[in-house]
Amino acid sequence: MKTKLTLSALMVASALALTGCQQEKVSSPAPLTEKDAEQFLTKVETELLNLNVESGQAQWIYANFITHDTANLAAQANQKFTEAVVSLANEAAKFDSLELNADNRRKLDILKLALTLPAPQDPVKTARVSELAAELDGMYGKGKYCKDDGQCLSLGDMTAKMATSRDYNELLDMWQGWREVSKPMRDLYKEQVVLTNEGAKELGYADTGAMWRSKYDMPADDFAKELDCIWGQVKPLYDSLHCHVRAKLGEKYGTDKVPQDKPIPAHLLGNMWAQTWGNIYDLVAPENADPGYDVTELLADHNYDEIKMVKGAEKFFTSMGFAPLPETFWERSLFTKPRDRDVQCHASAWNIDFKDDLRIKMCIQRTGEEFAVIHHELGHNFYQRAYNNLPVFYQDSANDGFHEAIGDTIALSVTPGYLKEIGLLDKVPDESKDIGLLMRMALDKIAFIPFGLLVDQWRWKVFSGEIKPEQYNQAWWELREKYQGITAPIARTEADFDPGAKYHVPGNVPYTRYFLAHILQFQFHKAMCDISGNKESIHRCSVYGSEEAGKRLNEMLAMGSSRPWQEALAKLTGSNEMDANAVLDYFAPLKAYLDEQNKDRQCGW
Repeated sequence: MKTKLTLSALMVASALALTGCQQEKVSSPAPLTEKDAEQFLTKVETELLNLNVESGQAQWIYANFITHDTANLAAQANQKFTEAVVSLANEAAKFDSLELNADNRRKLDILKLALTLPAPQDPVKTARVSELAAELDGMYGKGKYCKDDGQCLSLGDMTAKMATSRDYNELLDMWQGWREVSKPMRDLYKEQVVLTNEGAKELGYADTGAMWRSKYDMPADDFAKELDCIWGQVKPLYDSLHCHVRAKLGEKYGTDKVPQDKPIPAHLLGNMWAQTWGNIYDLVAPENADPGYDVTELLADHNYDEIKMVKGAEKFFTSMGFAPLPETFWERSLFTKPRDRDVQCHASAWNIDFKDDLRIKMCIQRTGEEFAVIHHELGHNFYQRAYNNLPVFYQDSANDGFHEAIGDTIALSVTPGYLKEIGLLDKVPDESKDIGLLMRMALDKIAFIPFGLLVDQWRWKVFSGEIKPEQYNQAWWELREKYQGITAPIARTEADFDPGAKYHVPGNVPYTRYFLAHILQFQFHKAMCDISGNKESIHRCSVYGSEEAGKRLNEMLAMGSSRPWQEALAKLTGSNEMDANAVLDYFAPLKAYLDEQNKDRQCGW
């Protein structure tokens, strides 16, 4: 670790240089011990808890009362937190060469890996990393596409158009317009890579990508290979979905625009990034697949308002043996959009005090989709409460994919059978109607999986130097074609910076967590269905009312990040390996349907 040379040290060095060997030797500091590490960790735990609470309160106030002043207060709290963690992480690195017990070593490693952007020790460079992060984030957040006629469109405007438009040229215009925003990011991103790699090396990692991969309780390179192996399990299902979707798009737009032996043009899939395809369900839906009910209508028919929707989701967890949410949850959460002020409506789950101050923040719409989202968010809250007795270092999910996976696992149990169980649905539709439900889900969950993998594949290669700055865009599209079978609809050059059109790249948010969540949620779901004694098809299973499944789930949740994720996984599933077979089991009926549809088609690209 680099240290600043103090004025007194400089004076001693000068005296030694002038007078040769006549001076007494300057004594070296005493070697560090395990006791030093324990004292450091005790001090850090108190400091981290206070910083987290202070930052959480500031962020909550800003999210619920958006003003110039609350924005400044939130930014100040975030800066204070970030600077403290940078300093503590570098202090933790001093103990790298020391042999410590497993618990102390794990806490120190977690502290070192708390940084997403590891800034160098040099204060000028540290400041520059912060400037770059803010500038890139601001460029994305303020980005808009202004047409020649002076009309300017926000990302929200363009996203909405791409979800519903079926006009080839309008979709192309939206797609191309948004990617003008990311062009100026290239040089800033290149500079950021150089600086964060320097910071990662000071902490003992080969580069920033290797540091990110080191969070997963296994050698960094082994983890990357593991992800590709899991993708190999899912790829046949994805390929079948891709083939069917491409054929249907060819019918809609013509095979001159959608060739049947090449990748799909990226602007035709209903999403700005072609990462989920659910918005084009109407183009690819099976015939006669309507299940015969609409959850939004069912909620209205049974007088479900926003609070009753949340109470209904809470009942899912209490049916499995979890204690009800604290009264403060109902007093302090945001459930509906206020009429008198601006708020952040994006759904999120919070634990402000790292104990029992659980909250959600949503502008709930009375829809079936939002009902599932509420179940998802409460999954986060019950996870947060399950590990709230652990040291602050361990108050997190087993790995960053687990938290999202838990919420999604619970949402998988919002089945027709569950809706009947809670009195929303009178009769469960025949299983022949399931293909439409599975297709709709696959267009979001299966279509996403390769995108969830490739974003960090690109970044890891950039951080390692395998992808040079002059290859940024070319490499991005090579990966998109390799994994997704997607291609840019118009020619791209290195004047473009298309990775920057996805928030998580300029926002520096690691993306592998979303890939992991899309695999783990099905593995968790299958395990809990087995524990509950389910006899139905896995896609029809709901674990509502199974206290045994709830007990096993809570045992895993209560571990937080205190042990390697493999042990947490085994606590629920009986296996310490991630496995995509549960994904294949869940979508088996859809795979059979797709293969039948594709039998006379040319698949692949």
